[in-house]
Amino acid sequence: MKIALVHDWLNQVGGAEDVLEALVSIFPDAPVYTSIYWREKMPAHWRAWDIRTSFLDGLPRIYRRQQLYLPLYPLAFEQFDFSEYDLVLSNKSGFAHGVITPPNTLHICYCLTPTRYLWRYQQYAAQEKLGRATRTILAPFLTYLRMWDRLAADRVDEFIAISSEIRRRVAKYYRRDSTIIYPPVDLERFEPCNEHDDYYLFVGRLLPYRRLDVMIEAFNRLGRPLLIAGSGRDRERLEALAGPNVTFLGYVPDEDLPGLMARSRAFVWPGEEDFGIAPIQAMAAGRPVIAYAAGGALDTVVPGAGALFADQTPEAMIEAIETFDDARIDPAFIRAHAAQFDSAIFRQRLLDFVEQAMERHRRAAVT
Repeated sequence: MKIALVHDWLNQVGGAEDVLEALVSIFPDAPVYTSIYWREKMPAHWRAWDIRTSFLDGLPRIYRRQQLYLPLYPLAFEQFDFSEYDLVLSNKSGFAHGVITPPNTLHICYCLTPTRYLWRYQQYAAQEKLGRATRTILAPFLTYLRMWDRLAADRVDEFIAISSEIRRRVAKYYRRDSTIIYPPVDLERFEPCNEHDDYYLFVGRLLPYRRLDVMIEAFNRLGRPLLIAGSGRDRERLEALAGPNVTFLGYVPDEDLPGLMARSRAFVWPGEEDFGIAPIQAMAAGRPVIAYAAGGALDTVVPGAGALFADQTPEAMIEAIETFDDARIDPAFIRAHAAQFDSAIFRQRLLDFVEQAMERHRRAAVT
């Protein structure tokens, strides 16, 4: 069976690229089709992959400012030729699901989310603090892209969603059913430890939509120590908001994260994420997660493994922190709960799904 993988763009490393890494490990002979590939900034071992780019690759400033070319992405993905493949597996948060495949080719979309800035634009614009002029200029382009995105979803044969929230969005925006398969999380390097410090922890890129400002305000009032690991364009603003009990660690090497998580009092997750890998890593290290009750946290944070707060406000977060009894947690229980999100589970569930989908596709072809 000839297989091709499709990914939106390769100019930064995040959760979508973690999924791509897992897909390449499962299907090592499959080429990766993508719009752009910033070879020098991506992991060195990717250079051994068969990466095939669109005509957009190398256009001026596109690696740093890919948004400048948004109207061209539909054309870029539609021009790829998949006539020689039995299976196309797209890993999509943007435009990758819009490829055109022949009738004999099965197209499975692993949907990280329906394109956020198209379907949740008002929320996105507010979080990114887009001005009135920018919103006015973007409006006609986004209307066109929403229509294309909706029609492109009809080309997909089977959808997989990464969480219950994404399954709801696929149903609402694309009018399609989907099967939930949680993203892969490498849990082997995380384990509980016997000694804990008094600090709370956040790990992730510092971006406006993650609402770290809410978390910082809550800890300013609590006066409890908070460590923030990660970098991003919102750091300067967040540092200006933070009290002396809040420490910004910047980039933390991967080899240091397991110990940092395992020694924390609890892991804090203030934003709405489509899934959220860092909280799973914290739970694999035996630590509870205190999270905003939205997105992937509704699937992953269960009683005994943490607490949820319903309103994205400092007051709600403070109440959740103060009422959560972290002295009575069972690290072994939390670790066992996290095990269901391990990479090995993802691999097996995906392979089972592909096999079943191919069988459905074959039966449909002969009826």
